[in-house]
Amino acid sequence: MPFGSQVQRASQSAELQGVTILAVEDHPDSLELLTEALRALGAIVFPAATSREAFQLLLEQRPQLVVSDIGLPDEDGFSLMRRIRALGAEQGGSTPSIAVSAFTSAEDRRRAAAAGFQDFVAKPVDFSQLISSIQALARPSS
Repeated sequence: MPFGSQVQRASQSAELQGVTILAVEDHPDSLELLTEALRALGAIVFPAATSREAFQLLLEQRPQLVVSDIGLPDEDGFSLMRRIRALGAEQGGSTPSIAVSAFTSAEDRRRAAAAGFQDFVAKPVDFSQLISSIQALARPSS
């Protein structure tokens, strides 16, 4: 199913109103598409094209959730997440996170979990699955 159709269908059944998301993706077109799709659902998105930029935005903006590609050019998503997890909770070290990757072996999923990601979404992204994961992780704990 084309990504645009998935977004349209998800927008009819899911809302991300006011959820703040740090979106990390090194491919400009993919980052723009992800950012605009999440914003269309009401999310507040802080886009980052590099790990360095993502880490700085995390510290400055304190998003509710991180959605990060694993294959980044300056520092891979595993390493980025380990750096985030090394922060104290007050600095964003416990921010829920979703890994996004075309590498979907059991080992890749294990490495993502070991680095600190709570969920894993395979590329090409099934937007409905991503939205469900975001909703589950961004839900405030009671």
